[in-house]
Amino acid sequence: MTNHTKAEHTNRMVVRTALDKTAKVISFLAMLLAIIVLVILLYRVFSEGFSFINKGFLTNRLSTDPERAGILGAVLGTFWLMIVVTPVTMIIGVGTALYLVFYMPEGRIKSLIQMNIANLAGVPSIVYGILGMTVFVRVMNLGNVVLAGGLTLVLLILPIVIVASQEALRAVPVHLGEASYGMGATKWQTIKHIIFPAALPSILTGAILALSRGIGETAPLVVIGIPALLIPLPGGIFDTFTVLPVQIYYWTLDSTMVKEYANLAAATIVVLLIVLLILNLTAILIRNKYQKAYQ
Repeated sequence: MTNHTKAEHTNRMVVRTALDKTAKVISFLAMLLAIIVLVILLYRVFSEGFSFINKGFLTNRLSTDPERAGILGAVLGTFWLMIVVTPVTMIIGVGTALYLVFYMPEGRIKSLIQMNIANLAGVPSIVYGILGMTVFVRVMNLGNVVLAGGLTLVLLILPIVIVASQEALRAVPVHLGEASYGMGATKWQTIKHIIFPAALPSILTGAILALSRGIGETAPLVVIGIPALLIPLPGGIFDTFTVLPVQIYYWTLDSTMVKEYANLAAATIVVLLIVLLILNLTAILIRNKYQKAYQ
């Protein structure tokens, strides 16, 4: 190696080292800024809303009087929405993953489907709202009821559940299936009794995280016309409803006219964060149990 070549190599190493250090500093500053903004946001939300959380706030209906307004209708609406979303998503999502992993032959069609599923997971949520409004509200003439909102959210989180389920099924040790085949079990018996039970904790983890995203979505439900008015409490999947994120959205808008609505929105955010925290903790516990069982 000549002196000129050595000098060029040294210069490239210096430049790469400088770029690496610069990238690390920028990444650290970006992370620090995000943490600072998050801490400020959480402080504002909890300081303004936590004192408003009481029994009346959790059990009262919506009201034009901020002192009497509650989130019981939004809580029940969120509950009924999950009654629709959870079984439909699990049945279709896990069933699709099982078919793609174990039954669909390799080829261009499978690659195209896999690529489209991965792309759908990154589509903005408002696009699913427009699709739900067109298909479920107008074409199927369901109106802005729980069933229409639930099916719209199913479209939103279904790609995430399918991808997570596929990865969970592929992560099962190969020797478990081979041992089952060696003992004379059929393909379906092996999937049903060996592979699926082993993958189930990871599937549930991915599904719970996907449901957490669905619970926090506002844009698709606003697009299909979910109200936040003084509506009756929902008692089934064919009733009109509202949910916690939509209630937060409308109370935030109303806070420009009535300041107390800002506190009600902050209190509702606290309740929603607690629900999401419980769901995420459940997913972590399931994941840890799975890791201990199959380490």
